[in-house]
Amino acid sequence: MQKRRASKQIQIGGVRIGGGAPVVVQSMTNTDTRNIMSTIRQIKELEEYDCEIIRVAVPDTEAAKALKKIKKGIKIPLIADIHFDYRLALAALEAGVDGLRLNPGNIGDKEQIKKVVLAAKERNVPIRIGVNAGSLPKTQGAKKSVVNRMVYTALEQVKLLESMDFDLIKVSLKAFDVPTTISAYQTIARKIPYPLHIGITEAGTPHTGVIRSSVGIGTLLYMGIGDTIRVSLTAHPREEVIAGYEILKSLNLRQHGPVLVSCPTCGRMEMDIIKLAQQVEIELQKIKKPIRVAVMGCVVNGPGEAKDADVGIACGKGRGILFRNGKKVGVVEEKDFAMALMREVDNFSEGVRK
Repeated sequence: MQKRRASKQIQIGGVRIGGGAPVVVQSMTNTDTRNIMSTIRQIKELEEYDCEIIRVAVPDTEAAKALKKIKKGIKIPLIADIHFDYRLALAALEAGVDGLRLNPGNIGDKEQIKKVVLAAKERNVPIRIGVNAGSLPKTQGAKKSVVNRMVYTALEQVKLLESMDFDLIKVSLKAFDVPTTISAYQTIARKIPYPLHIGITEAGTPHTGVIRSSVGIGTLLYMGIGDTIRVSLTAHPREEVIAGYEILKSLNLRQHGPVLVSCPTCGRMEMDIIKLAQQVEIELQKIKKPIRVAVMGCVVNGPGEAKDADVGIACGKGRGILFRNGKKVGVVEEKDFAMALMREVDNFSEGVRK
């Protein structure tokens, strides 16, 4: 994996972004922001899944006014997502948000942007320049590639903010097309010193969206590009947070809760490994401590993988061998596979030694 790209560090609320800080997982609510209690409930649920920054839509003045109460009811930093009307950004700042996302594709008037920047500067609030391939300014030449148009749009906005002595900047350049997104981020990463928020926009439902996002986000992170991530899914935002952490864990960038290792199915199985793995996966959602758990279903890789895990089980016909810290700790009957494995997981998480 390539060395992490160096970037200027900013803070959104109390969360450090860039400058060597851990890659941050964020999401966005899908509630009506004007429904204050519903929005707070969803954010508090996301806090339980360790979402680190939350963004909310601000479609009108009523939503902007709701931000003050929402901010008071949550623990994590709050970002206002602003489109079309710069006055909503000013209202969001007045309400006390920790960050803004502005789309240069639909807020292009320089005087309006300057008013927002001055208000953000006064409050020390960062601004994300959020470029989307689907909403680029129409003033640019149609002959330019989408990548070039995205990068040009971001750079022009960066220059405008810098001209006002404002450098609390984060940048994103998202597209649905994965190669386009990767190319845009590679290009901008060489041109600016600011942290980058990465993701694949409109990625789709969890079934396909997680795959598309994992390829795009994972590739960029492997290249050392990316300071915050959002896995954009047509689903409850908790699925975005779960997927985000799984991507980071797969690249050894963050430790966050359990890692489940389970074998692929094949004709050597002598028990229902699919059912067992799914059952264990659900149970592991309750565990916060980083732990590697193996659920293996045949004699080829089973014992080796199970021994390499913190806790593991190698299952055979009617019986399975439990391992902990690489050592065999018992033999259990098939009906007790899940219960016995989770008992070992609980013991490991609590630091019990045998």
